[in-house]
Amino acid sequence: MAKKATYHERVFEVTQLIPFGRVSTYGAIADYLALGSARMVGWALRNSMESMHVPAHRVVNRKGELSGRHGFPSPTMMQELLEGEGIEIKNDQVVNFKDLFWHPAEGLED
Repeated sequence: MAKKATYHERVFEVTQLIPFGRVSTYGAIADYLALGSARMVGWALRNSMESMHVPAHRVVNRKGELSGRHGFPSPTMMQELLEGEGIEIKNDQVVNFKDLFWHPAEGLED
């Protein structure tokens, strides 16, 4: 029998779907998974820092702010990773957040 994915594994799977150059939110991931809260998604992603396979830098708060930046090895790393994908950051916030926002349900569209 296959092992059921843990909550953290499910968060990691959704986060890996976020396209390069786009961002999602803790709340959108929590809503998509239909369990837990935005805060729980944040805790899960904070535990993903050991794995570079989870692009946790692409997850911001509902206002587009880099609220998770202190969970990275340096407080500027999240911004640097996003800027490396062409995302403009000003005052710890994603510029054009609404245009760059990606909802996990988009990954299911044909």
